Amino acid sequence: MTDWFRRHSATWLSGGIHFLILGVAAQARSAAVWPYAFTAMSLVSFVAWIANYHRYRQITDMPIARVASAAQGYVELLGRSALLTDAPLFTATRHLPCVWYRYRVEEKSTDGKWSIKDEDESDDPFLLIDATGQCVIDPEHAEVITSRVETWIDDDRRYTEWLLLPQDTLYAIGEFATISGADTTLDFDGDVSALLAEWKKNQPQLLERFDLNRDGSIDLKEWQLARHQAQREIEKSYQEIRASSDVNVMRRPADGRLFLLSNQLPDKLITRYELWSWVHVAIFCGATGAAFALF
Repeated sequence: MTDWFRRHSATWLSGGIHFLILGVAAQARSAAVWPYAFTAMSLVSFVAWIANYHRYRQITDMPIARVASAAQGYVELLGRSALLTDAPLFTATRHLPCVWYRYRVEEKSTDGKWSIKDEDESDDPFLLIDATGQCVIDPEHAEVITSRVETWIDDDRRYTEWLLLPQDTLYAIGEFATISGADTTLDFDGDVSALLAEWKKNQPQLLERFDLNRDGSIDLKEWQLARHQAQREIEKSYQEIRASSDVNVMRRPADGRLFLLSNQLPDKLITRYELWSWVHVAIFCGATGAAFALF
């Protein structure tokens, strides 16, 4: 249910559910349903007002941080989006290159109504880059607002696609953490065994390195030498990992706070949520008054 509200946030935060309620009430063709319809609208608007105002306050109260100097914890970043690797990500519907996508496929029934047949979104991490550094964005469970939305119809199917493209403006608010190589979980014994197994596959090279008496086989003493060498090589690789550059990551806050990604600037998002907060206050008051008048 949480993922449904997140994916359809644009609908319920901006009042789209009200049209559904009104449509159902109109189809009932009975005056008796209208008090309940207005009650439902007032409840939806109350919840949507709280949600919009919450987002408005979160974005307004949080100063934009720089990646290089961001504090650990809940932060707000602004930069440009970029692919994490050289391998491009393609959308599931039109195979367009992007850093993130969501799609929805709806099918038209014989009575002209549309129903959702398939929807999904990518969860591949990507980068936010500003003038001071870069941060890996883990988009899983993020609420994404993008101006890149396209809808098209093919026969009896309607497709909608939301995109974030490379080099888009990227605003992000969520849990920021810097993970260092020293924090990496390493399996020393397992890695030593794996390296020895790899050496065993090339017997001529193994004998060349560790058959000290040149008898054509590896005895117990020579095998211990090979094990010690493998341990030294694994430890050296671990030192390189621990000395590697820190990795900045943004992900969903564990405490349930807002995790939002957008290719729109914060000022536009603030205006959006402030406007819809007032709209839902007005709908709540109007629908509540209408419900009381009809009951």
